Amino acid sequence: MAHKHEYRVDLTWKEDRKGEVSSPELSDIIETATPPDFPKGIPNIWSPEHFLVAAVESCLMTTFLAIAENSKLEFVSFKSQAIGKLDKVDGKFQMTEIILKPVLEISNENNAERAKRILDKSEKACLISNSIKSKIILEPKIVIASVV
Repeated sequence: MAHKHEYRVDLTWKEDRKGEVSSPELSDIIETATPPDFPKGIPNIWSPEHFLVAAVESCLMTTFLAIAENSKLEFVSFKSQAIGKLDKVDGKFQMTEIILKPVLEISNENNAERAKRILDKSEKACLISNSIKSKIILEPKIVIASVV
């Protein structure tokens, strides 16, 4: 696998503070807009802020899936919640921190510590987290699946 990759994203302004994001590599088109926290922002549409937080969170998941597979860690489910905190720093808005709250369900209680280590390793190896200056806070939760 080559070390350098490119990912093309196209953007077309539509109206007001709204546009559409697409890629020639993908079939979906996603609306994007200024978030409602800002002047003329539009509610219920993905914003750049949402995309940034989602990029970090989805990178955690995909990195975890690869490391878990390589480590032969069996799990039942993976869900996550992420919270991005936007603040003004030196007069400029910036995403100061992103809190990742993955919930990993495993069936074997004996794998709980190992599962937590794999989640920690996944966050440290996440290329998106490593590409931004926001502080990343990992708050993992390991749940043991109930046997019915």
